[in-house]
Amino acid sequence: MQAVVTPELLDHEAAELLDSAAWQEIVGRWAEAPPVREEAGDWRRLLSVPVDRLVADALDALPPAPPAERPLPGRLGAILPDRLHTWRRIGSPDVRPSVHLAHARSVLTEWGWQNTPYRLRDVRGARCVCGAMLAAHRLGHGSAPTMNEAGAWMLEELRSRGWTGLIGPWNRAPGRTAADALALVDATIRRAARAGR
Repeated sequence: MQAVVTPELLDHEAAELLDSAAWQEIVGRWAEAPPVREEAGDWRRLLSVPVDRLVADALDALPPAPPAERPLPGRLGAILPDRLHTWRRIGSPDVRPSVHLAHARSVLTEWGWQNTPYRLRDVRGARCVCGAMLAAHRLGHGSAPTMNEAGAWMLEELRSRGWTGLIGPWNRAPGRTAADALALVDATIRRAARAGR
């Protein structure tokens, strides 16, 4: 039987992932400098087709635009228990952690941010940072392992800023604002995306 995922559990599982050897290997490979390549003198003479044609062929090969995403449920959806949104996960493909974090950012911006200790939502439906990641998961944007990896990326970002605690204590630290939370999520999205995740 699977345990009920709470913001506190997400916070601890992300910390366990961050401390694992597999995570250190991932981050270690990401931190390595790419090999230096020698620049070709006049690369255009190596082409057998004009550059314009290559660009046009590449653009034609792109996949079609994804279908329109379901918008977040409105204010009523924000205050409902997240378990009522789990039906949205049915048939949803898994996403990368950076995409999951972008959906969590949408939850924070549209439903609001709050810093009550490990409260999934306040009476208005605002979420803490971990609560936003959990809501994004329950809305069908990423599996539980993806959500945990997103949390580990967030802890990695916090470590780079000198914070050694978990996400929850960072979220409720005195003086913390919604702008701080959004800036953290944005920086984490960039960090994970740069690593291809």
